[in-house]
Amino acid sequence: MNKVKIKQLVFDKNNGLIPTIAQDYGTKRVLMLAYMNEESLVKTIETGYAHYWSRSRNKLWMKGETSGNVQKVREIMIDCDKDAILLLVDQKGPACHTGSETCFFNKLEMGLKPKPDKGK
Repeated sequence: MNKVKIKQLVFDKNNGLIPTIAQDYGTKRVLMLAYMNEESLVKTIETGYAHYWSRSRNKLWMKGETSGNVQKVREIMIDCDKDAILLLVDQKGPACHTGSETCFFNKLEMGLKPKPDKGK
């Protein structure tokens, strides 16, 4: 496994933000998508708890700072292009602000119809 330094990450594609997935360390279930800038990543490393950049509030926030549903970071993985982050976390309580265990509880109706078998 390759080691990556913060300065190697690509923060300049999305106004200094990198999309970040939080995934449960034990179950591997995807919990949420948020964004990190360099400041939030450094704070995450320093404290061991997930910090993100709020695009709507335009400020740094710690996941669970008001709800108590914190994310203890176990590992930080970086994708091959160094422009996406995966946090493997121990989630306390629900990850979603709606109270759901994960933010990914809506399923898109794809409307795909099965293709008829040509051989039958």
